[in-house]
Amino acid sequence: QVQLVESGGGLVQAGGSLRLSCAASGRSFSSYAMGWFRQAPGKEREFVAAESWTGISTSYADSVKGRFTISRDNAKNTVYLRMNSLKPEDTAVYYCAASRVRGGVPMRQSDYAYWGQGTQVTVSS
Repeated sequence: QVQLVESGGGLVQAGGSLRLSCAASGRSFSSYAMGWFRQAPGKEREFVAAESWTGISTSYADSVKGRFTISRDNAKNTVYLRMNSLKPEDTAVYYCAASRVRGGVPMRQSDYAYWGQGTQVTVSS
C-alpha cells in the first residue's frame, strides 16, 4: 500500500515556473514507477510525465516536452515535477501516481494502482 500526497501547486503567471512534489508513504517506494497526470476543467485526465521504477527512463506528453522534468529522490520517498515556461493551458489539477509496472515507462492511467488527491496549478495570462 502506498499513500501519495502532492504539494507545490498554486497561481503563477504565464512564463513562470513551479515545482510539484509528491511524498509517498509506505514501503518500497523505489520499486514503483511514478507518474504525473493532470485534469483541466471540463476535460478528461491526461498523462503528463512518468519515470520508470529504475529512474533511468522517462516519458513526457508532447505538450510538456522540453518544459517539464520529472525526477525522484528515493531517500526522501518523493517524486517531483519541475514545470518551466508555464502556459495558461497548463492550468489543471495535477495528480501523482504509483505503478508496479516494471517494463518500460507506464503512461496509461490503468497502469497506476495508487493516486494522490491532486494539487491545483493555475497559470494566468
